[in-house]
Amino acid sequence: MPVLQIHGIFFPLYLLPEHRSLRLVGDEGGCAGRLEVFHQGSWGTVCDDSWDLNDAQVVCRQLQCGTALNSTSFGAGNGSTWLDEVGCVGNELSLWDCPSSQWGQHDCGHEKDVGVVCSEFKDLRLAEGCSGQVEVYYNDTWGNVCFNQMDANTVSLICQQLNCGKSGTVSSAGSRLKGAPNWLDIVKCRPHDSTLRQCPSSPWGHNTCGDNDIASITCESSDVRLVNGNSRCAGRVEILHQGQWGTVCSDDWDMTDAAVVCRQLGCGDAVDAPLNARFGPGTGNIWKDDTFCGGTEPTLKECASRRWGEHNCDHNEDAGAICSGHQDVRLVQGTHLCSGRVEIQHGITWYTVCDADFDLQDAEVVCRQLGCGIPTKVLGGSAFGKGGYQMWTEEIQCTGNESNVYSCPKSSTKKQNCSHDDSVGLVCSGHTNDRLVDGPDSCSGRVELQYLTEWGTVCDASWDLRAANVLCQQLGCGRAVAVPGQAWFGKGKGSVWADVFECQGKETHLSQCVVSSWNRAPCSHEHDSGVICTGSSLSNLDGMVRLSGESGCEGQLEVHYQHTWSRVLLDSWSFKEAAVVCRQLGCGSAVRIYSSSLSGTGDTDVCLTGYQCSGTESHLLNCSAPHTFSCSSSPYVSIACSKHRSLRLVGDEGGCAGRLEVFHQGSWGTVCDDSWDLNDAQVVCRQLQCGTALRFTSFGPGNGSIWLGKVGCAGNESSLWDCPSAQWGNHDCVHKEDLGVVCSEYKYLRLAEGCSGQLEVYYNDTWGNVCFNQMDRNTASLICQQLNCGKSGTVSSTGSRVKGAPHWLDIVECRPHDSTLWQCPSSPWGQNKCDDEEVALITCDPGEKTDVPRSYVQCSTAASQKLCSSKFSSDVSMISCVVAESHDIEDICSLVNYSPYLFCRPPAPQIAGG
Repeated sequence: MPVLQIHGIFFPLYLLPEHRSLRLVGDEGGCAGRLEVFHQGSWGTVCDDSWDLNDAQVVCRQLQCGTALNSTSFGAGNGSTWLDEVGCVGNELSLWDCPSSQWGQHDCGHEKDVGVVCSEFKDLRLAEGCSGQVEVYYNDTWGNVCFNQMDANTVSLICQQLNCGKSGTVSSAGSRLKGAPNWLDIVKCRPHDSTLRQCPSSPWGHNTCGDNDIASITCESSDVRLVNGNSRCAGRVEILHQGQWGTVCSDDWDMTDAAVVCRQLGCGDAVDAPLNARFGPGTGNIWKDDTFCGGTEPTLKECASRRWGEHNCDHNEDAGAICSGHQDVRLVQGTHLCSGRVEIQHGITWYTVCDADFDLQDAEVVCRQLGCGIPTKVLGGSAFGKGGYQMWTEEIQCTGNESNVYSCPKSSTKKQNCSHDDSVGLVCSGHTNDRLVDGPDSCSGRVELQYLTEWGTVCDASWDLRAANVLCQQLGCGRAVAVPGQAWFGKGKGSVWADVFECQGKETHLSQCVVSSWNRAPCSHEHDSGVICTGSSLSNLDGMVRLSGESGCEGQLEVHYQHTWSRVLLDSWSFKEAAVVCRQLGCGSAVRIYSSSLSGTGDTDVCLTGYQCSGTESHLLNCSAPHTFSCSSSPYVSIACSKHRSLRLVGDEGGCAGRLEVFHQGSWGTVCDDSWDLNDAQVVCRQLQCGTALRFTSFGPGNGSIWLGKVGCAGNESSLWDCPSAQWGNHDCVHKEDLGVVCSEYKYLRLAEGCSGQLEVYYNDTWGNVCFNQMDRNTASLICQQLNCGKSGTVSSTGSRVKGAPHWLDIVECRPHDSTLWQCPSSPWGQNKCDDEEVALITCDPGEKTDVPRSYVQCSTAASQKLCSSKFSSDVSMISCVVAESHDIEDICSLVNYSPYLFCRPPAPQIAGG
């Protein structure tokens, strides 16, 4: 045991006053990682019970690591769990000043070990692996490093830190990160420095360089590199000649030529020699054409070819190479591009990953590499299907800080006893940053989210009080007191995100909330949403409101006026004023006004009357000023807003068709089909902004509670909550009676021949075409992925196969962050400039299609019932696939629309003649 002698007396170190230390394990700089504390002579962990951003704030302050950005997991530790139920206020100087359970007293396992990320956490990368623009991660944002005064010593250190060799060259370049900060300038590393963060530089964020003065480094002083392949061992072949990088034409390019490149880069053997700009067209010179390597040359420059710069090619014929050392990662079979089964590519072969070999640190790297934010769920047990590939036999050993899986340490042990039933799945947050802007302080303003490198605003129809509460807590600003829409903090710029954050209230970061794209309200910057938190000076503004109920979206109304919270007399109040209150709180629309007696927490006996609103205002402040009266025995205003309760349709990724589920008492439950008719469905479709009701049907049984039965809407109600029904939870139904609804805004997508053919979309109960006009490879790639037909495809124009069908979409241009066709910008539905000979035809890459076995088939329409009976001798609504022949399953699923969750949904109606 370590001891220290003081005045001849020996003390165990853990009995001395400074016997406790703490550290973050995961980042080499010590400002991000699993929290560990030193107690009684050993390091142990801290349980995440009751842990929040206030506790993390104290840790970051104590470690001199700036402010806390978030609390997350960095994997399980070992040894003792020393602390639990920590309850810091946030202003303490040390974690030891915070209340907690007694040391070593807890009910946690190491899977609940807490991790912290502080603003001083720093990471380093080159944009293309071992070459490209130098980028550093600081204060929760990727930014640039200036070229100014950077020398060979600095370049050498960066290359060594990234395991990219011992030397390199540096030049200036334009920033690839639009609007990113220039974090470092005048960087000069010394011989004894071992990481970039130790090198002298100007203060972080202080610089004198512009967006075209950013450092770009090529490590190893190599005269050949592979670009755009997600690792340094795959991509477009580029060669350095006369100080300029140029490409190689794919005329006569073959595996022997690619082998020389792979050997030169230390990337193993060549496994593919892609032609015709598989990794995208390059720019600048085409240096080599008709290349002929014998296979033994040490460098590509020594291979025979035409004279330098002489060619008959364009950049659409650029050559590529994939080496055996290449590794890439993807997520497949998920509901969007940032979720799905984890698959790793080694060389040209894809492997499925075992859930026992994958932890949260690995997930951090995968989400980061894919530009998908941070991980929100790691799911085992083949949650996104089993996959049809070999199992990856090496344990992934990422520390969590790497920029890509290729950079993670390699395991020397081979894993056994893992089957496709154990495939791991991952859900990433999708967005990478959040902020409030254009308010008077950092705790109020317009909500802006960053996807990849692009900032955008949030539509006020997508944003509610629960999401705002999470954002306020995440920013260290308390809770939300208002969610004013209609660009109350001014109009933003760029994209307007349609994502809906379905927060339940216990999350500490928006990335932990379930994200959907159910909002279909037309939105522009006129409807940018804002948030006011309790930490803002605006929280004491006249006209701030609150409702006393637990959800924050119903209960007795109190209004902040002249420095006090006051109740409002019922006789002065109408639905117009209630609509403004619900909108201001981000609680949807007003569905009920009712009277209440004296209660609540008003500061005085002064009550308010006289508010007059048009009903369209975004804040009560925009209505006429009230009058004050002494409170009497008169009734007071209570309000219920529509988002006091939520509803959704589960089954269609767009949210306009599926099993009806309602949120009540903290959980989602179903609705019984007793007494249900088209009038009830009409109200649901209207409330979800999904158009009109087409029909109601079954989408299979749900689980959990059955919340509603015997609903009796007239059809003109604005909300399901306005309709009479049995009491909540009072029914005589079972889940096989769970109700489903199909609305006119239900959209579906198909290619006429499965994974190729004319692109057709189902909308407003009709199949129609998509115009070829301006459609590019990015859009084709997204469609192929959405249909589980691979990661890429080609697009051309063709004639419509169904004469007279509507042209539903035109000028479709998908962006990198879009995950379904419905999120892509386009002309309005039904408005187009194309004719029947100019519709889109897409051919997906069949080599990348995943053949996932189907476990169940939904047989709920006449066509599928007939086929089910002939194949399975059954006509029940849900049956096991008991026939082994894959073509039988394909026949069923081609009729009933295969879904990534191993269920086949009812088909959309067939187009006439289709």
